[in-house]
Amino acid sequence: MPLEIEHKYIVDKSLWAKVKPENSLAIKQAYLSTDPEKTIRLRTLGTSAFITIKGKTTNAVRNEYEYEIPLKEAIEMIELFGENVIEKTRHYIHHEDHLWEVDEFFGLNDGLMVAEVELTSADESYQKPSWAAANVTEDARYYNSYLIKHPFTTWPTT
Repeated sequence: MPLEIEHKYIVDKSLWAKVKPENSLAIKQAYLSTDPEKTIRLRTLGTSAFITIKGKTTNAVRNEYEYEIPLKEAIEMIELFGENVIEKTRHYIHHEDHLWEVDEFFGLNDGLMVAEVELTSADESYQKPSWAAANVTEDARYYNSYLIKHPFTTWPTT
């Protein structure tokens, strides 16, 4: 059974401003299901597209099935069946033997930046970059499936 093991962090934008990503791709995604027990997502990533089914996250681990689908069909399905749309740019950068993905959100989630590192095991160690601030791995508010219904720009400010 394929697993996704990842840790998620808020990005310190002042420190991130000094980073030059190795690559960046536009992402557009929508959900067919946002049930916390099982989400179904459609995503365009640059010129590729995917459908992804994820199980419930427990201790940064969840089941994940992802399949590439034709880009044209993904765009049509997002328009026809998707709940709201998340738009973001994904920046890629290697840090200490790990690939980090930094998502810069736009639209109703403008202002949010989140970094993720995928691991091969739950106990794998890694070095956190200076720009990766608070760990929000277990905070469901930072899941894209939550942001689709509760956009970042609507969160109360403290």
